Amino acid sequence: MYPSLPQDYSPKPPPPPQAPPQSYHHHQPPPPPQAPPQSYHHHQPPPPHATGVPAHYVAPHSVNTNWSSSLCACCSDVPNCCLTCWCPCITFGQIAEIVDKGNTSCGVHGGLYALIEALICCGCMYSCTYRTKIRSQYGLRETPCNDCLVHFCCELCALCQEYRELKHRGFDISIGWEGNMERQNHMPPMAPQGMYR
Repeated sequence: MYPSLPQDYSPKPPPPPQAPPQSYHHHQPPPPPQAPPQSYHHHQPPPPHATGVPAHYVAPHSVNTNWSSSLCACCSDVPNCCLTCWCPCITFGQIAEIVDKGNTSCGVHGGLYALIEALICCGCMYSCTYRTKIRSQYGLRETPCNDCLVHFCCELCALCQEYRELKHRGFDISIGWEGNMERQNHMPPMAPQGMYR
């Protein structure tokens, strides 16, 4: 007879491998965050002074810009308000000549406006197109409503607002486009700031 083995005898599994102890003395810092890749499709335009063109002759690149004055601020320029109330064709002609950069004179624009107003009493159909041009050139917001509706309901206020906006942009409306260009060419260049010896 063979000797009997104890009943609790069974081979024990080998112990699991242990991970090597971590060293707490030599921590490596986390890698620095990487900068996002630069986009080469959206270049910012150079500032107006870098192109040699005055700022008020360059349409801003930002959109939805507010007007410099509200639609109902006609009394802020009393002479223009009175002129527009009595002869809106003159104010419109001056505005249109500046907006068109002198391609058509103030007299032609004003005469067409007066003719349309005399024939069909709806000069606002002609003048509202120039409000759209002003907004397009300077990125202005279409407020308080559509351009045609603004001119149809508040023709005189709209003309006064457009006149003030061009004046705010640096134009002298009374001397026309050519006068503004001559004044620009005769302006003395600004000296660079700094100390001279």
